[in-house]
Amino acid sequence: MADLIKIKKGLDLHLAGEASPILMNAKQADLFAVKPTDYHGVMPKLVAKVGTKVKAGEVLFHDKAKPEVIFPSPVSGEVVEVVRGERRKLLAIVVKADENIEYATFNKTDLAKADAEAVKAVMLEAGVWQYIKQRPFDIIASKDDTPRDIFISSFDSSPLAPNNQFILTGQEDALQAGIDALAKLTKGKVHIGVNGNTASKSVRKMKNAEIQEFVGPHPAGNVGTQIHKIAPINKGDKVWTVNIQDVLIIGRLFLEGKYDASRIVALCGSEVEKPAHYKVIAGTAIAPLVEGQIKDEENVRYISGSVLSGEKISAKGFLGAYDNQITVIPEKGEADFMGWGMPAFDKFSVHNTVGSKLIGKVKSVWTMDARMNGEERGLVMSNEYDKVFPMDILPEYLLKAIITKDIDKMEQLGVYEIVPEDFALCEVVCTSKIDVQNRVRQGLDFLIQELG
Repeated sequence: MADLIKIKKGLDLHLAGEASPILMNAKQADLFAVKPTDYHGVMPKLVAKVGTKVKAGEVLFHDKAKPEVIFPSPVSGEVVEVVRGERRKLLAIVVKADENIEYATFNKTDLAKADAEAVKAVMLEAGVWQYIKQRPFDIIASKDDTPRDIFISSFDSSPLAPNNQFILTGQEDALQAGIDALAKLTKGKVHIGVNGNTASKSVRKMKNAEIQEFVGPHPAGNVGTQIHKIAPINKGDKVWTVNIQDVLIIGRLFLEGKYDASRIVALCGSEVEKPAHYKVIAGTAIAPLVEGQIKDEENVRYISGSVLSGEKISAKGFLGAYDNQITVIPEKGEADFMGWGMPAFDKFSVHNTVGSKLIGKVKSVWTMDARMNGEERGLVMSNEYDKVFPMDILPEYLLKAIITKDIDKMEQLGVYEIVPEDFALCEVVCTSKIDVQNRVRQGLDFLIQELG
């Protein structure tokens, strides 16, 4: 029987616009983009130039520092644009897709007989190594490392997250194949965190994995929370993490011998007419999905990913490499009369500064916009982070150590365990309006630079 771990600290944000457990048909986009900016720490070297014809699974660019780590096209077609930014920084490679996708073929591998090196070779050749991330530092893992353990969270507790129980139904074979492949890469265990209330029996029965059940508020579904509760990361440890839908991509590679980057995403948010799930291909342009679906197209924010840690994109933008949802919320409303000075009996807050909190009013769902309702100011040590941060770490003190670049303090306070998304709720409740996740990312980059 799986262990049950209860998460007590956290915060569930019940936002309007949750996707229904219905799989809708979506018109395939004409354009797809692979964005080097989605892969932190990668120095891209362009391989496929404008006019190059590619199949799904053929390389578009690779990492200069690790040439074996390639990034393939998710579809077959022609490279029509290479987007560059300041100092010719490579921002995106845009592919115009064929009507019928043609796949590059890779050798099918008998996972029962394959060793770790054989599994790595197939994953590197097909370009699915990009889906394995390393902690500490939240970067793509090195093929030369052997992780202490590998962690997978089978559920997402963030606001408006896709329904993974619904998504995984019928894909058990690919999931098992992905787990079997990952199990070859570690001398430790593959840990799968499941929702103790809703996890399906098929996920609970996966072989070659240790199952742990979690219940409680967000961030119970964050893999970082699960790592901390199961086997915390100490200095010198390296563990790998993989998103559950990316495990399916890895599994399909070994079952079918092709790079099938399809995934099911949630189109959600208060500004979506009919929130639902859609099957798409990684890197898709979001335009065909949102067309005719948005209530007020002139005053909305499109987010690739969660409202807590996703990336702002335009209506002509593309789905991020690791994202499984497209969220649409109001960009901004009219400024509130007298701001925080009004009672605001119909406004969400975690602080006792608005009427709804003082009278204990509870709503089933909330509609929130993208306003900060204030500006960044000095960091106030109020212990408010601790109320939503379930790790046995002092988040405010760790943030101060990161800001001051005190490496000794960072190490003492647990910096090797955390990544930016672990601090997303701290950013929500922060009275000082600090861009906490960005500060954490800067701190991790500083450690990489200093420690090599």
